[in-house]
Amino acid sequence: MKYVCNVCGWIYDEEEQGVKFADLGDDFVCPLCGVGKEDFSAE
Repeated sequence: MKYVCNVCGWIYDEEEQGVKFADLGDDFVCPLCGVGKEDFSAE
């Protein structure tokens, strides 16, 4: 599954990253714009 940052459009791809989005820590932030997990949507 893929999750897209609602602010900058960066895509977190679970397959590519090897870690489920839900399993990321609460301190995860978008590597491009720095927003948290709450600003991502399932694609």
